Amino acid sequence: MRDEFRAELHIVSQLLVDMAEAVRAAMRKATKALLTADRDAAEAVIARDDEVDDLYRQVDERVYDLLARQAPVASDLRTVVTALQLAADLERMGDLADHVAKTALRRHPSPAVPAELRRVFKDMAEVADRIAEKIAKVLSKPDADLAAELDQDDDAMDALHRDLFAILLSDDWPYGAETAIDGALLGRFYERYADHAVNAGRRVVYRVTGDTI
Repeated sequence: MRDEFRAELHIVSQLLVDMAEAVRAAMRKATKALLTADRDAAEAVIARDDEVDDLYRQVDERVYDLLARQAPVASDLRTVVTALQLAADLERMGDLADHVAKTALRRHPSPAVPAELRRVFKDMAEVADRIAEKIAKVLSKPDADLAAELDQDDDAMDALHRDLFAILLSDDWPYGAETAIDGALLGRFYERYADHAVNAGRRVVYRVTGDTI
């Protein structure tokens, strides 16, 4: 029974790594669509969102099966329950990448963001990618110290979010309300993407150490 439990837990862990890698790739491609008006990239992100949802369902089913059949306790229970919470954060990250891609597609063939916003969105995308890369690493090889670094990365994202609103609310903003609303929503998508990654990092810390941060 113990060997079976470990084997099932390994499968769940690999599914989480697959999810992390998928949502990282999705946001990278969604950003490409956003900044270059790449219709194919946007459509690819949207088409593959179901794959992330399917991985989430697999984690959900396996976790509940483990709880029912193995009745884990102590650190094993913490690991199993945390896997379910991690999957929920990763699934939401995939949804947010999908939102970015849909915004890019809605504006096609024009770029979804004007020149004044390209730098800040490029920087937000780089922070999001760095965060997503760390999540994939700590899920593949649990590392509480690396996971704890995500809070600092999130601070960088929050600063960029403030920069974005400073541009959108400036007196010389030339593009009108509709473009400003799109910019605000896109900023929120990247900011929330980072927030869910930070949540995932905190769950890894808890899984490894039993402590919350």
